[in-house]
Amino acid sequence: MQIAVHYDKVRPPRRIDVAEATARAVVSLLAAAEAAPGGPWHEAVEYWRDGRIRKLVRRARGRRWEEVQELPGVTVAQAGPAGWAVAEARAIVPGPVRPLPPALAKTQVEGTHFPHGEELPPPPAAITAAVARDPDAARGIALTAESASPQALVTVEVTPLEEMTSGKLCAQVAHAAQLAWESPQLPAELREQWAAQGYRVRVVFPTAAAWREQLRPVSVVDAGFTELDGPTETTRAYW
Repeated sequence: MQIAVHYDKVRPPRRIDVAEATARAVVSLLAAAEAAPGGPWHEAVEYWRDGRIRKLVRRARGRRWEEVQELPGVTVAQAGPAGWAVAEARAIVPGPVRPLPPALAKTQVEGTHFPHGEELPPPPAAITAAVARDPDAARGIALTAESASPQALVTVEVTPLEEMTSGKLCAQVAHAAQLAWESPQLPAELREQWAAQGYRVRVVFPTAAAWREQLRPVSVVDAGFTELDGPTETTRAYW
């Protein structure tokens, strides 16, 4: 499954908002009527789910982002705190890695980074420039790395033991959300409430001690084919 995230280095969203939007886009695609039996996406989605469930996050901006919208899939936009851009992610209906649709082939994969949120992003970000001109402008920017979705019914924990790029983080958070949606342990009533929320998730970063002590109903172990060295537990989900 290819996932495109809207990347704007001038006025970026926070990485946590992009990760949450990505998770919502993936689950929304899987839950869509088009992915149900008899729908136009069903065969492609089921073939993908029977395999390694690989997700590849790409960044796109400007015209590239507009072109990606023409591919079959689901886009989710999620606002962050004051001063940050809206996070946008589009989950594309799964398909072969080669050949890629031209709109995706023009996007970039490696080195996708979004600001954490505790501090101003580096130049040439517009908000950094605004603060340089007028220090009081910082008062309009919420400098926080906390989730803006405290009301979400599903929480995804990210390992504090590994470093990941923003793109990798998005893929792992989305995988945890997908497994939560697929879990037989998720009560039917809660599943309906979650759908009514647009499948919002709350991403949290526990301490190393808390991570080692807690057990959750969903655990994601990355195979280690890209950034991580060997099989690594990256995310967990609970509700």
